[in-house]
Amino acid sequence: MGSSWLVRIGQSLGLVFLLYAAINRFITYPVINAACRWIGIPVAALYVFGFLDDVTGWLDSVAFEAGNIRLSAYALIKAGLFGGVLFWLGRMSTSAGQKVIRDQQAIDIQTRELAAKFLEIAIFFIVGILLLNILGLDLTALAVFGGALGVGLGFGLQQIASNFISGIIILLERSLKIGDHIEMEDGKTGTLREINMRSSTLSTDDGKEIMIPNEKFVTTQFTNWTKTDRLQRFEVPFHVPYDCDLRKVQKIVAKAVAAHPQVLGVPHEPECELADFAPHGVKLQAGYWVDAGSDDVKDYDSDIRFLIWEALKAAKIEMPVVKEVAKP
Repeated sequence: MGSSWLVRIGQSLGLVFLLYAAINRFITYPVINAACRWIGIPVAALYVFGFLDDVTGWLDSVAFEAGNIRLSAYALIKAGLFGGVLFWLGRMSTSAGQKVIRDQQAIDIQTRELAAKFLEIAIFFIVGILLLNILGLDLTALAVFGGALGVGLGFGLQQIASNFISGIIILLERSLKIGDHIEMEDGKTGTLREINMRSSTLSTDDGKEIMIPNEKFVTTQFTNWTKTDRLQRFEVPFHVPYDCDLRKVQKIVAKAVAAHPQVLGVPHEPECELADFAPHGVKLQAGYWVDAGSDDVKDYDSDIRFLIWEALKAAKIEMPVVKEVAKP
């Protein structure tokens, strides 16, 4: 029992179990806790038993060499461990920094988003440089290899690069901003919630989030309902019989449309206009102004049609039935 090797084993095991208990008690963040248990404790065990130098020496001997470039298993493991920590810190720093930038209400929203994107690029660029230094690579030796790799990636990842550059262009030219109501060429509509590095997010009125590649906003046509003015005018056509009092219909419909809580009195009050004399009745159209950025404009169209229908029905004015003419 008095042998020194037995005492050292007991002390080493005690230290390892103490470290394990401390990790479980004081480190509550799941990712860090798992990393400490599965990486930190084995390293500590190798150290206290005196095998760490032997293991690291063996890992360093397993290496790939090409000219001035030498990559060992030890360097790759070290880069993986420190790289994970660096990228985690980079992501946390980016999120915190972007939150601070986006909270600066004195700066317009486009400048805030552009600054947030440049912060993200700068942080991960720094993380990449630090990771290369941890690997111990000579950056000058990687110049030629990096150039060839860049050409290859340029062909293989040109869509990603295109979307990234398109996102920068969108932020610089200020054609879009967060909160705009957008209608794409293919009919997709929604409110712009995010402008990310690769894509932008449209939030629809039915709870869906559509990811639109940034390139679409540069190369295709789209409608920005709220770019410079959120107030938009819409029209709802309908028909009434020829024998009804059109002036009376005009007042009834204008009053009914004005009752909608989202219809505005500026820049003009709701109005009812005579549009055409059709074979099956007089065609009228109700015009009204709304804030197009607050809700989906399609909801207004349905509500206004209901209001017109109910108002005419209450006034005992029947809409003519449109009969389809059979084609010969």
